Amino acid sequence: MENKIAVIAIIVSDINAVENVNNILHGSREYVIGRLGIPYREKNVSVISVVLDAPVEIINGISGKLGMINGVSSKVLTTK
Repeated sequence: MENKIAVIAIIVSDINAVENVNNILHGSREYVIGRLGIPYREKNVSVISVVLDAPVEIINGISGKLGMINGVSSKVLTTK
């Protein structure tokens, strides 16, 4: 499988979901190049961007798992 570079944009609108998000990202740490989390307290959300170097199936799996968490939305952008 060929690896792609990807960015997963994550918005957490339920503070109770943060632990689940971190567990998923920690479980995929071998693919993570970098991560930036920004708590936006005025709006009660956290915005996280994660850069990955991974096969497309892994990238989509991570995003899918994140998207199944209540209070979390995620989108992926990959290289061609």
